[in-house]
Amino acid sequence: MISGSVTLTQPQGTHRQFIASDNRGHHFILDDASGKTGPKPIELIAIGLAGCTAFDVINILRKKRQEVTGYEVRVEADQRTEPPNVFTSIRVHHIVSGMDISEEALQSAIHLSESKYCSVSAMLEASGAQIETTHEVIGVDQPVAVGV
Repeated sequence: MISGSVTLTQPQGTHRQFIASDNRGHHFILDDASGKTGPKPIELIAIGLAGCTAFDVINILRKKRQEVTGYEVRVEADQRTEPPNVFTSIRVHHIVSGMDISEEALQSAIHLSESKYCSVSAMLEASGAQIETTHEVIGVDQPVAVGV
């Protein structure tokens, strides 16, 4: 079972900042666009998709003995303009660097994540979001940049 909570940090006033906690003791800040102290909840859904597929793909690539030296998943999502502002389309881009990374192994890993393993992807697709996935392989002498 997954469980967690969010607690308003400033009950008095107009701020909408919350501390989010999971049942394992991890904490982080949620905020809105005006507060700017943490991600908005909807942003976490998109980031969760990137994280979910990243966990799957790196695990599969390692099982296929691919020598990954860097890996980044970028995500962009468009939302409906009227509430609820659900995702309408999502673009996921995998960037993998390493020694002789097999394009076929990467494509297969992404496909398995999308079609079988990634729960976040399955939930978003069930809600009607269109997910488009692209990828690129970068040689070992061109490491993937870390951070945004």
